[in-house]
Amino acid sequence: MFTTEIKPKSKWYEIDLKALWYYRDLLMLFVRRDFVSVYKQTVLGPIWFFVQPILTTITFTIIFGNVAKLPTDGIPPVIFYLSGITFWNYFAGCLTSTSNTFVSNAGVFGKVYFPRLITPLSTVVSNLIKFAIQFLLFLGFFFYYWSDGSIQPNATVFFLPLFILMMAGLGLGYGILISSLTTKYRDFTFLVGFGVQLLMYASPIIYPFSLLDAKYRMILNIVNPMSSIIEAIKYGFLGEGVFSPLYLGISFLYMIVLLFVGVVLFHKVEKNFMDTV
Repeated sequence: MFTTEIKPKSKWYEIDLKALWYYRDLLMLFVRRDFVSVYKQTVLGPIWFFVQPILTTITFTIIFGNVAKLPTDGIPPVIFYLSGITFWNYFAGCLTSTSNTFVSNAGVFGKVYFPRLITPLSTVVSNLIKFAIQFLLFLGFFFYYWSDGSIQPNATVFFLPLFILMMAGLGLGYGILISSLTTKYRDFTFLVGFGVQLLMYASPIIYPFSLLDAKYRMILNIVNPMSSIIEAIKYGFLGEGVFSPLYLGISFLYMIVLLFVGVVLFHKVEKNFMDTV
């Protein structure tokens, strides 16, 4: 006779990571739900994945490239802005989607047991699918500008999986941390969208990192660890920019600490969040 015993975990370190693998089928079901539900009743459907970065790139090109005359390190403005937007969208999607995990899934959490961390993880994976679609769009422009000699990529592009992992980790860390705080302080719900926009403008998406002095680059990277990742990606694909192993190392350490604190707080909140949601 097989029995399953569910015990409350009172210690902060009692996080059952094995359960995440055991419930991997549920993870994929949540991924499908997240991916399909977003554009299920829209006219254009998944085409919106292409429309959003294209319209944003056009807007940035006109406003920041033509009107504000911000430099792009000699890179064509279209591919310069599109490269930053494509990768930033993945981080922003992970952060905003996971930041309301408890609130948006309260109905499910209150009825059946499963590792709650499955839900934000599924969001990160489903956003990875959206990123893959937008990345194909970026590659189209990338090969076009590469073929006419406007950009010169280098070997840094082979670190792309690491950069994506770091973006996913930062997005997940920020998201579950904010989600845990949101159960008690709903103010964070209103700050997420505004905060993500501020972080985007504080990243080298609309301007090149080379515009800043070294001390300001360090400060910006500490405040916004996505800065060095976006810049490294641009350096690899476009051949221009500031590639700093030091800045990337700080961002990686930031990600580890953020994930650790986020998971611990998430684990603590999940035990009694139904009393406050």
